[in-house]
Amino acid sequence: MDQPLIYPTPFDAIVVGGGHAGCEAAWAIAQNGFAVLLITLDIDRIAQMSCNPSIGGIAKGHLTKEIDALGGIMGRVADASAIQYRTLNASKGPAVRSSRVQCDTQLYRRQMLRMLSSNPHIALVQAKVDDIILEDNVVTGVLVEGNILYRTRCAILCTGTFLRGLCHIGEHHFEAGRSGDGVSTRLSHTLERLGIQLKRLKTGTPPRISAHSLDFSQFEVQPGDDEITRLSFYGNAPLLPQVPCHIAYTTQHTHDIIRAARERSPLFNGTIHGIGPRYCPSIEDKVFRFADKERHQIFIEPMGLETDEIYPAGISSSLPFDVQLAFIHSIPGFEHAHVIRPAYAVEYDAIESGQMTHGMALRAIPSIFIAGQINCTSGYEEAAAQGLMAGINAVHFLRNEPPFVLRRDEAYIGVMVDDLVMRGTDEPYRMFTSRAEFRLSLREDNADERLSEYGHREHLLADDDYQKFLNKHALIEELSAKLPTMRAADIDRSRLTNPDAIPSAGNLAQLIKMPEVTMDILAQGNDEIAAYPHEVRRSVEIHHKFDGYIQREAARIEAFVEMENRKIPKDFDYTKVHGLTTEVLTKLQKYRPASLGEASRLPGLTPAAINAIWITLRK
Repeated sequence: MDQPLIYPTPFDAIVVGGGHAGCEAAWAIAQNGFAVLLITLDIDRIAQMSCNPSIGGIAKGHLTKEIDALGGIMGRVADASAIQYRTLNASKGPAVRSSRVQCDTQLYRRQMLRMLSSNPHIALVQAKVDDIILEDNVVTGVLVEGNILYRTRCAILCTGTFLRGLCHIGEHHFEAGRSGDGVSTRLSHTLERLGIQLKRLKTGTPPRISAHSLDFSQFEVQPGDDEITRLSFYGNAPLLPQVPCHIAYTTQHTHDIIRAARERSPLFNGTIHGIGPRYCPSIEDKVFRFADKERHQIFIEPMGLETDEIYPAGISSSLPFDVQLAFIHSIPGFEHAHVIRPAYAVEYDAIESGQMTHGMALRAIPSIFIAGQINCTSGYEEAAAQGLMAGINAVHFLRNEPPFVLRRDEAYIGVMVDDLVMRGTDEPYRMFTSRAEFRLSLREDNADERLSEYGHREHLLADDDYQKFLNKHALIEELSAKLPTMRAADIDRSRLTNPDAIPSAGNLAQLIKMPEVTMDILAQGNDEIAAYPHEVRRSVEIHHKFDGYIQREAARIEAFVEMENRKIPKDFDYTKVHGLTTEVLTKLQKYRPASLGEASRLPGLTPAAINAIWITLRK
């Protein structure tokens, strides 16, 4: 090969991929004053919402709030493009309530590009990466198509579904990271040459349909919340016009059409080899796996304020286009649906579990960081959270500092990263509240309380925003201290919608623990309480109502942290531990857990094995 053209300007870091992970990674690095180059296949499709037009959801809202508290940008961009706000699980406990917004996808993309372009430390390049250049196992450059070399000190791979991407629409197969886009093949070969193990995963997307061709009178209306909860603690984007979503249902006729086409489905005839997301199955997968169900929900979500496209969540498919048309037209309200873009599945390369550290770096090549779907996850929010952590840790690498790692008791981000490192995954990983052992402490409403100090320390959360957090925290402390000093008599019952909701005796710290008493009710009858912002009153209410549970969880967290603090030296010889099986010994030598806590989360590590390691360590 001819000598490459060396680009004259060197960069501190290069981010490969302009999706949700790549945007957060580039932002985190640039906010620390380092020069970062973001390489993407198409600049016009940076932060493309390739699948659903929403941010947040169950546990995903928690991740988005945590990204924002750390100083990331997903929440701010989502608020700037939000056309519907909804709180999921609103009738359940505060631990599992999650915010979700429908976004105008074009506005989201434009706003993200605007933010990245406004940062003087971020340079954008439209190119395809062919190779990563190493010297003494350290990244020195990234080679792109056309034999151009960009020099750098580290690389962050956020390649999404573009590594050897292969799309499927029935018998029609074509190379693409997503329909209409290119594919990266040489980078997969580079990773394999560097000794990185890859595997094939699969995801899919539903058809896009013209709203004008649907009969909305046959659908259930799903309005947004009257009282909205922004995804960003610190952003101040103006509120856009809000629009409703709708719900439709498949029928038995829909299912019969899909069953009859089983042999033509790439999912069932052996064409697709990649493993798909269990918690976001295609419609054909749902029809065969849940054969007893008479119907499946379809969420009809608008793609934006100025487009006719709707996203019918729930009918992802890789069936042939003629079958897609048939089953779509069998859905009530979809009889005359015009399909703008067909549904398809995409297979892609991802990095096999067990090759990444808690600092988001490859164990074998510490100057390469990975985030997003290349790391066996699914979802915008999971990708963005990883991208943010990869960017922060690239900064730590550049400064020769220890990695920044969030524990499982500190953040959902910590849960996710630890799951990926210590437990691995055989399928695209998705975050759920059930994955968090300490979810009552890891609520959406207190993400800023948990993480804003970190965000400020990492130079991502601006001084003004951090001061806003400190002011809110002070008000929470003030109101919490005030409640025990105030009595039921301090509430003007004549102003209450339901005067009987408040007992006639007791201090307010006692009364607020009662299920029927809320801070909003107290605020109705007391101007002093009403003067506090809603989010302050909400935080105080949750803390008082669930104080006993929170204290019990705090005791469990203390025991957890104690195990995390029992460190295992990097060069610890596990062969000296008496009684370990060969399988357990192999896992310990592969993953090299940094603490007894990490070791305890390795699959197959029994309490007896952990105790044996601890005894050997003490000796």
